[in-house]
Amino acid sequence: MSRTQIPTKAGVAALAAAVALGLAGAPAAAAPHGQVYYDYARVVDVQPVYRTVRIPRDERECWDERVAYRDRHGGSDSYTPIIVGGIIGGVVGSHIGKGRGRDAATVAGTLLGASIGRDVARSSGGYEDVHYTTETRCRVRKVYDEEERLDGYRVTYRYRGRTFVTRMPHEPGRRIRVRVRVTPVLD
Repeated sequence: MSRTQIPTKAGVAALAAAVALGLAGAPAAAAPHGQVYYDYARVVDVQPVYRTVRIPRDERECWDERVAYRDRHGGSDSYTPIIVGGIIGGVVGSHIGKGRGRDAATVAGTLLGASIGRDVARSSGGYEDVHYTTETRCRVRKVYDEEERLDGYRVTYRYRGRTFVTRMPHEPGRRIRVRVRVTPVLD
């Protein structure tokens, strides 16, 4: 036969105390990484941190250069040597060719004779004058300027007797806010 026990006031109080203690320990058990809170630490040193940046830009570079020009003076400006050369070449070509090839040889002889006549006219008589002048030549090239830019701050601070160093994007002032995590050591 089983016996039923009726709880007494002392039993209920003991049960309530056990539940309260169990609930109080629940956050520590539920948060294995510990408890977090925020506090302030005293800043003991701030040093600016710079980085070197390369900035490209175009630079125009100019110089003076001596240049030669040739001018032709004199000689024949007449078309006579070209015409005479074409006639002579046509006559020679017509005597070389036979049948239907005679027409092609005549045309080829005419063209060749005219070309030779032009070259002879250019080379005979006259002279070439060479003169020099100075011209400015330029080119654009890419050059790089280096510039130091502020990249942040190296901040040394003390919290509860210990010194820490961090990097921040701005000057922190006399104190900085820190996050403190408390975790029990389980052996």
